[in-house]
Amino acid sequence: MSHREIDIDNVGIKNLTYPIILRDRKNEIQRTAATIDFYVDLPRQLRGTHMSRFVEVLNHFNGEIDIRNIDNILDYAKERLNAVTAHLKISFPYFISKEAPVTKSRGLMDYRCTIEASSEHNRESKSTVSVVVPVTAVCPCSKENASYGAHNQRSMVTLKTNINTFVWLEELIDIVEKSASFEVFSHLKREDEKYITEHAYDNPVFVEDIVRNVAYWIQSDTRIDWFSVEAENFESIHNHNAYARIEKNLKAEREVIE
Repeated sequence: MSHREIDIDNVGIKNLTYPIILRDRKNEIQRTAATIDFYVDLPRQLRGTHMSRFVEVLNHFNGEIDIRNIDNILDYAKERLNAVTAHLKISFPYFISKEAPVTKSRGLMDYRCTIEASSEHNRESKSTVSVVVPVTAVCPCSKENASYGAHNQRSMVTLKTNINTFVWLEELIDIVEKSASFEVFSHLKREDEKYITEHAYDNPVFVEDIVRNVAYWIQSDTRIDWFSVEAENFESIHNHNAYARIEKNLKAEREVIE
């Protein structure tokens, strides 16, 4: 059997490091470096794709990668590569300048973010926006049982969303941070540490509470059609991590109500 008689679903380039420009809610734009996976389909009658054209497509948009122009990038890729489908995944660190709660000292926090989009012939393109946010969680059980103190957990929360219109990355990050015991900062003084530990102690949350809190804030946002949120708490006194996840198809739920 000829190897040309089999369709290929995804062919292209993977793990390309590429400079991009993002929209920043506070500073208008932000420059960062992304890891990019870029694919199209390949029908059985063609032996190979044009690998160099994937980079040419990115260069055509001058590094201005944005949720709002991904459809244009995908359409241009299908045109240049004579493809029916195109898929683009962009993973990057996103930086936010955060102010310490007491001393007001500033430091840059980096958040791992991903924009993933697919475009198929005669179908509406789909975009998934993901953020990975570190937070602090104080264990309610430990606080209740201990005569004094309670153990803290570092938690990594991953929020993935299918959106139907533009959403700021900062909005998704804010939702996660307010759903935990407290935020995480890159630069703190002793006064800040005291403030954070005391306020976190007054707001203990289980891993289950974190994902439920995020779901509560997300589910009323009509810009979001689907989401999943998962939290992993890195235990400080157990030899395992605590984990919880929620997934909801909000678009389907709204259609049932209507």
